[in-house]
Amino acid sequence: MCMPRFPRHPFSERRAKELRKNLTDEEALLWYHIRSDVPAKFRRQEPVGRYICDFLCYHPRLVVELDGGDHDPEYDRVRDAWLRSQGFKILRFSNYEMKCETESVLEAIYLASSSSEEEPSSPSAS
Repeated sequence: MCMPRFPRHPFSERRAKELRKNLTDEEALLWYHIRSDVPAKFRRQEPVGRYICDFLCYHPRLVVELDGGDHDPEYDRVRDAWLRSQGFKILRFSNYEMKCETESVLEAIYLASSSSEEEPSSPSAS
């Protein structure tokens, strides 16, 4: 299957490459589990337009974000709105949830990545 391509900002490409080399402990933990436990194929630190998604699966169109203490809620709101306008569903978890509630996070990701592409995304999922 051919993956859709989005225009990429050159800065996003460079920044994504840096981020892939410097995963946080929580991102590394999630990446380990996504690669071994989730059947859908994810990419990490994937540029989409001018944004970089922590973890992205093109089929179904799913973005998983891990938030540390340095996230700007207004930036996230604008970014999430744009990603939704492109057809992506967004799951957002805190680093604390990833560390302390790993199984719940993985279950939510597994269910979202296994759901039909036709299913409408839930506003409470982001």
